[in-house]
Amino acid sequence: MKILAADGISPRGIELLKKKYEVDVKDKLSAEELLDIIPAYDALMVRSASKVTAEVIERAKNLKIIGRAGVGVDNIDIPAATAKGIIVINSPGGNTIAATEHTMAMMLSMARNIPAADATVHAGVWDRKAFVGVELRGKTLGVIGMGRIGSGVAKRALAFDMNIIAYDPYINEERAKAIGVTVGTLDDIFAAADFITVHMPLTKETRGMISMPELRRMKKGVRLINCARGGIINEMDLAAAVKEGIVAGAAIDVFENEPLAADHPLRSVPGIVLTPHLGASTVEAQIGVSVDVSEGIRAALRGEPVTAAVNMAPVSKEVMRVIRPYITLAEQLGCTAGALADGPVSHVEVLYNGEITEVNTSFLTTAVLKGMLNPILESEINYVNAPSVAKSRGIKVTEIKEKETSHYSTLITVRVTAAGKTSEVQGTLFGTEGRIVRINRFRVDVDPHARILICPHINRPGVIGTIGSIMGEAGINISGMQVGKSDREGTNIMVLTIDHDIPDETLARVLALDGIFDAKLVNFETV
Repeated sequence: MKILAADGISPRGIELLKKKYEVDVKDKLSAEELLDIIPAYDALMVRSASKVTAEVIERAKNLKIIGRAGVGVDNIDIPAATAKGIIVINSPGGNTIAATEHTMAMMLSMARNIPAADATVHAGVWDRKAFVGVELRGKTLGVIGMGRIGSGVAKRALAFDMNIIAYDPYINEERAKAIGVTVGTLDDIFAAADFITVHMPLTKETRGMISMPELRRMKKGVRLINCARGGIINEMDLAAAVKEGIVAGAAIDVFENEPLAADHPLRSVPGIVLTPHLGASTVEAQIGVSVDVSEGIRAALRGEPVTAAVNMAPVSKEVMRVIRPYITLAEQLGCTAGALADGPVSHVEVLYNGEITEVNTSFLTTAVLKGMLNPILESEINYVNAPSVAKSRGIKVTEIKEKETSHYSTLITVRVTAAGKTSEVQGTLFGTEGRIVRINRFRVDVDPHARILICPHINRPGVIGTIGSIMGEAGINISGMQVGKSDREGTNIMVLTIDHDIPDETLARVLALDGIFDAKLVNFETV
């Protein structure tokens, strides 16, 4: 497999990949060059310079994963990647410290006029009175976005004896109290903050979220910092607000278009500190994001779940340790339930009982969908596109958790509804091995190995033997057999573990037998 590393990826991560894969390092690729060469690669590593557009993704016939060595992924067309089943990963923690410290450096530099003072001293001027600054102690800092970086900035600002008001749609009072900040609205921050720092992703909702109307509502003398993503603060409005004295100063590391144009208004406004996107530019951060992304690419190319994907159910390392043994089982349950369905699936319900309910199970639900959809669709279904494919086909997906379980420490139930009829499959782990323990109303103990043939039938002499004879005549080896009973007297279910595919004519002979209600072949190798 071939990997393309663009945009100056740290050699530390590249060396990890070179142990097993062919890695081409090509810095400063033009858009045209990327389009020309991308069809040859299975994985792509970028920073912020390369634009992975829908056109690039369409050309990428072999691409399985895109790794962004950093946090922001606005240079990657994620919907296009998701539609093609391409995993997109980033490194959410690799540059956290670097970005956090740069934010503090920018705030201090702005508060004490350090860049301007430095420039005058280098020019031979000694003018202390011109650069009287302000202290951080006792001031109120508004933090917009309380992710890793925003929380890190808040903690460090507290060490400067600042008061912190935090805004984040997902922060709760308990976490805020633990950090030592007050939760507020954007209006609360605009009204009270002496400094405002932005730590939000760039989305259609956050683009231009701080423009002239918001700037005019802010406390007089406010100072703004943006080390997150360019475009969140309207740059033209910010330049005008500082000129007019509405805003006392600003410190900006990221811009809507980079590099910053020579005639950009921000360049000519005193009181605005500018740096060329240095938030992640430390030796430690570049190594960290490179290694993180390289490890994610290695996992993806080995067919293993990836923990830092941005276009699939997020899974922390701690959660992955808990759910990893259940992933294959979830796929097998989905595959089995899908095989039992007659007609287009309208609803998938996944019920979790027991210990597994204590962690986020969304990835397992995705695994169920992957197992169900892969055998019936021509296009490859994976952990990335399974939810979107299910949605596009009008399949309602429901996830339910119930702590109580009667016989097992953990039980996963998959119910699939098609043409108004619901089929049910249950599974659990025996040690580290997955088992199917119920198929509809029948209790079983099936090792989902390779392929199974499911035959509900009338409980009478000769039925099982006849099916065995049919398989033997067709040269199909039966490596295991289970007979399960139900609460309905006189009916059983036979589950044969077989080593080969069953020809249609052989399956038709089984279905034609008197006393056989159905015969469903489940091929787990299609998952």
